[in-house]
Amino acid sequence: MCQQLDTADSVRREVSPRTAQKHKSELGQFMTPSSVARFMAGMFAPSTLKTCRLLDAGAGVGALSCAFLDRWMAGGFGFKGVEVTAYEVDEKLHGHLNEHLAAYSKVKAEIIAGDYIELATAEDLQAKGYTHAILNPPYKKINSNSAHRLALRSVGIETVNLYSAFVALAVEQAAPGGEIVAIVPRSFCNGPYYRPFRDFILERAAICHMHLFESRSKAFKDDEVLQENVIIRLERGGQQGAVTITTSTDDSFTDLSTNEHPFDRIVFPDDPERFIHVPTTAEKSAIELSPAVRYSLADLGIKVSTGPVVDFRLKEHLRDMPEEGSVPLIYPGHLSITGTVWPVPGLRKPNAIMRNAETEKWLYPNGFYCVVRRFSSKEEKRRVVASVVDPTAFGDETVLGFENHMNLFHENKRGLPELLVRGLAVFLNTTAVDESFRRFNGHTQVNATDLKLMKYPSRDALIELGQWAKQHSEITQEMIDEQLGKLTA
Repeated sequence: MCQQLDTADSVRREVSPRTAQKHKSELGQFMTPSSVARFMAGMFAPSTLKTCRLLDAGAGVGALSCAFLDRWMAGGFGFKGVEVTAYEVDEKLHGHLNEHLAAYSKVKAEIIAGDYIELATAEDLQAKGYTHAILNPPYKKINSNSAHRLALRSVGIETVNLYSAFVALAVEQAAPGGEIVAIVPRSFCNGPYYRPFRDFILERAAICHMHLFESRSKAFKDDEVLQENVIIRLERGGQQGAVTITTSTDDSFTDLSTNEHPFDRIVFPDDPERFIHVPTTAEKSAIELSPAVRYSLADLGIKVSTGPVVDFRLKEHLRDMPEEGSVPLIYPGHLSITGTVWPVPGLRKPNAIMRNAETEKWLYPNGFYCVVRRFSSKEEKRRVVASVVDPTAFGDETVLGFENHMNLFHENKRGLPELLVRGLAVFLNTTAVDESFRRFNGHTQVNATDLKLMKYPSRDALIELGQWAKQHSEITQEMIDEQLGKLTA
């Protein structure tokens, strides 16, 4: 029954390696493997609509449409007829797409050669009334003044990437009750840039099902895609209820696990940013369960900011090693959970920055700070890595520079009490914080906004953790995790 999808997949495996990487990048093109296409087609609810109007925007060689139509032909839907509208901007793929859809004699297929965003925004969005949409949209940033951005803005869609634009347009073009299944990078789930997109989706559709691939690199290994991907099923105008969450390591789906979660565990009711969490177990996280972890940074009188020194903008002021008139410049390489080592000869990063009229505004007074690296590599086990900046490491220096690859906790641009800093570092380095963070953060970046939205223990409890940390010369992960369990509200 899956013969046509298998044909499309053979073509994909043939065409994809022959397509220049530059061409793929220009279009943000990543083709869908047959196993993923079949899984996506299987996510739609059974339907007895008389006619299905299917949208496949960014159709490629037609794998997603074929997967959906194969399911229909096998009796998976009760439609009497199917009309497919497939958009594809890459002329090189039109012949394959046409051939694969033409193989379904009972299907009325319209292939539209051109840019989906340009064409869809130029017409009445509600006119099509698609009952189903299946998408693997392109992954590419949209510049703020580009034709795409302006076209989207004209229909009330504000977003920063082609993938979120395609999904928003598909939602807008869907009939009431219409279902949209899309595979997209998980980055839309959090962060300020995707806030308008999250608002747009949550106001117009219900989230019914999300699938998370636990391996970053395997689902699209043929195209070397390293973003963490989710497949999401939305219902236009649907009543928001519990959400099905499935996970698998990769696109073989052999270890598929399924859980259902109330919506208030997916989007927390008191979260103004409306981050979308993807819990991977039925149990609540240790952070959610702890009555002691319930304070915001504002409650604690603590602020968090991105390190202000952007090194490439201040190149002429950087120095490999300290010299007369310079002050310490701190990079992640100077830091560990136990303290600070500075300077580090041979670090391959500057150890100092000249103090002058141009750099003064970026400098902080020497003191105790807790810092969290902004970036981790995809192979690293931990996403949140916190360290203590100890002022004694810098001798008589009165000010410090913090490089942009870290976030720092401070009190109105000044240091914090030592025990509070050490306690913050212990808390942030718990396994529970890292696991909780991964539920809403799908990329390797830790932003100040993410840290601001987290809940923390009270100031007193953090100071207590700091006292405990100071009493131990060596601290293991087990010891840290054990301390979190001992916190009281």
